[in-house]
Amino acid sequence: MANLGFIGLGIMGKPMAGHLLDAGHTVHIYDVVADSVKAVAAKGGVPCSTCKEVAQKSDIIFTMVPDTPDVEAVLFGKDGVAEGVKPGSIVVDMSSISPIATKEFAKKLAAQGVKMLDAPVSGGQVGAENATLSIMVGGDPEVFAQVKPYFELMGKNIVHIGGNGDGQTCKVANQIVVGETIMAISEALLFASKAGADPAKVREALLGGFAQSRILDLHGKRMIERTFAPGFRIRHQQKDLNLALQGARALGLSLPGAAIAQELFNAVAAEGGIDLDHSALVLALEKLANHKVKG
Repeated sequence: MANLGFIGLGIMGKPMAGHLLDAGHTVHIYDVVADSVKAVAAKGGVPCSTCKEVAQKSDIIFTMVPDTPDVEAVLFGKDGVAEGVKPGSIVVDMSSISPIATKEFAKKLAAQGVKMLDAPVSGGQVGAENATLSIMVGGDPEVFAQVKPYFELMGKNIVHIGGNGDGQTCKVANQIVVGETIMAISEALLFASKAGADPAKVREALLGGFAQSRILDLHGKRMIERTFAPGFRIRHQQKDLNLALQGARALGLSLPGAAIAQELFNAVAAEGGIDLDHSALVLALEKLANHKVKG
């Protein structure tokens, strides 16, 4: 059994660390939220007082935190991973962050004799809990081969994309698709409801045709049932679309659909909904239409 570390025990990280424990591995854990640490410790996780301590006690360290500055602090801040990590160890960042920053983090760790994979995920809370996440990996193929058995405990669709940063680039592309698909489904169900059709029946019909998608299945249901407790928060979708739009500017691209979706997420956030599930984008369109999707 392996000596692992897991830093970041939020909505996603908690079940992911739990799957590693269920497989019999020793998992050293850290999070700034004490209750999250207690919950994973109850399953056998070994609490640590700092990220540095996690690194000192682990051969492979997984990180799952919200944003680029959080990863930087976990890795290179005071009492961070870089202060305790042993040469020959592997750092696996499963957060969704900047591809450019990821490449720099990998270079800094390599200077210490430490290899890094970026391995952002898609599938939300349900995917994390059911170990069905899609995992997009950037880094050395040999390191990927070493870590793949642990990925297989947390996900089902595991793809090595390319070098460091390419996993994060893939995740940004994923979030463009997700954000714009949520917008399209919101528009479709709002149109159907305003026109007098039953949106639940419309969704049922669409699920059997070419418009079928997992987002229509799960998030269309959320929109109809008005269940916006977070599986993936709007604040995180905003962050990911910001990465897409920043990258597009750097590459000289126009991403008009992503920009419109971002403005709708911004509108919901401005109304106090920043911590709702990202399916709550529909609320912005409902306000513009003065009509709610009615199940």
